Amino acid sequence: MKQIIFLFILLLFMLSCKKEKADLIIINSKTYTVNNSFDTVEAFAIKDGKFISTGTNEEILKKYDALKTIDAKNKTIVPGLIDAHCHFYRMGLQQQKVSLEGTKSYDEVLNKIVLFQKEKKTSFITGRGWDQNDWKIKVFPTKKKLDMLFPNIPVAVSRVDGHALLVNQAAINLSGITKNTKVTGGEIIIKDGEMTGVLIDAAMDFIKFPSTTRNEAIQGLLEAQKISFSYGLTTIDDAGLKRQTIELIDSLQQAKDLKIRIYAMVSGDSQEDLDYYTNKGIIKTNRLNVRSFKVYGDGALGSRGAAMRKPYTDRENHFGALIYPSKRYQEIAKQIAASDYQMNTHAIGDSANTWMLKTYKEVLENSKNRRWRIEHAQIISNEDFIKFENIIPSVQPTHATSDMYWAKARVGEKRMKGAYAYKKLLNIYGKIALGTDFPVEQVNPFLTFYAATIRKDLNDLPKNGFQIENSLSRDETLKGMTIWAAYSNFEEDEKGSIENGKFADFVILDQNIMEIEGAEIPKTKVISTFLNGERVY
Repeated sequence: MKQIIFLFILLLFMLSCKKEKADLIIINSKTYTVNNSFDTVEAFAIKDGKFISTGTNEEILKKYDALKTIDAKNKTIVPGLIDAHCHFYRMGLQQQKVSLEGTKSYDEVLNKIVLFQKEKKTSFITGRGWDQNDWKIKVFPTKKKLDMLFPNIPVAVSRVDGHALLVNQAAINLSGITKNTKVTGGEIIIKDGEMTGVLIDAAMDFIKFPSTTRNEAIQGLLEAQKISFSYGLTTIDDAGLKRQTIELIDSLQQAKDLKIRIYAMVSGDSQEDLDYYTNKGIIKTNRLNVRSFKVYGDGALGSRGAAMRKPYTDRENHFGALIYPSKRYQEIAKQIAASDYQMNTHAIGDSANTWMLKTYKEVLENSKNRRWRIEHAQIISNEDFIKFENIIPSVQPTHATSDMYWAKARVGEKRMKGAYAYKKLLNIYGKIALGTDFPVEQVNPFLTFYAATIRKDLNDLPKNGFQIENSLSRDETLKGMTIWAAYSNFEEDEKGSIENGKFADFVILDQNIMEIEGAEIPKTKVISTFLNGERVY
């Protein structure tokens, strides 16, 4: 009998000592979980692509055996980063076109186009990235030199924000537009009675671009994924995709060629796509979420296309413009409100924000948890801030530090008080979603972190930070790039923090962005990016 009791006790002891199985254990880290308590932990365990436990090294190693254990060597770990507003597909395609980012003069733009064409020898030259505000002479270019260099090959290159297009006469001839073509929601820039070659917003739609081939589209998506993973991005919100592209993304994800998670905002430009998705309903997989529409309210401030309530300070009697007639926004909003979809509207000027907030309120009435978003929310009238109580502000902090050199000249001192007011928006809604708007800005999310918290450019200017009263704390910024961005996508229960049951998406950094000196933040590098517990970079 004693022997049986001894064997029973021994069996219980052995069972109590048996460890649970995990696929991966991370130890010796400073991991910011971004849970409700904003806890930091040393270690965590992963199984079947999800986090299963967090704690100290001793707690995790005592409880689990893993197929693989990684010693993080005291490096910083954060949840997989989410870019709440970008143009992932467009950025991928841009890798195959002429890049004009960072050009400091129109002559440099022309030189880059010439060098590109010598190498690529394309039948239609396209690209993006020029910004006249970065040039010594801060005026729109004209097509005169472009016509001389390329008299027969069409050229169409967009401004960095995608709201202005420079074209040559060959592209104009191909598209059949004239200086007398009527435009609603945009402008054909005329000088001395002739077309300059610059088209604003809706006027750009008249240009007939060559179609993107399927192979080009696939290559673009894969290149964009590679770049995104290298910066620690595991989920991206692609703002404005057509059905054809969304279905291609889904097929590549199902084939496991495209692993990155995508929150796809369907382009609201197409009534056909509006009808298709509102009738079909939400489409959700572990990597693709289709439940929102991206609608353009107005243009960009840099090209003076943003819709303003009073004239631009630096252009007499010019107000910018809404992209559509006001009635059309009501029609779109009503259709989306009658579905389970979210409406995310690009609104930069104070007039666009006023109109869209009014429209949202009218169509949503007392609807709960719709999480409709204003994208950019760039210039807000003082009386409109309170209207963000039930509307998510989705902003891009690097816009503030890119625009700060010239924004005041555009809108004047009074309106600047309601511009790039991220802290004020956060205080009203309680959350704020942060993104980059790449390729308008750089992909690098650590520039987002720097711009949000320090509000300076890479030259450490201005000395005291740009409108520093609207800076975010480091905790708030990390939340905006993780859990709050996930919330804005209805995904906070599956990602955005390192907690049990959530997807094992996380990033190992070479320095601690939560503690280092502000000027060091932009130098941060990603050591490794993990998605579903798999190292993807």
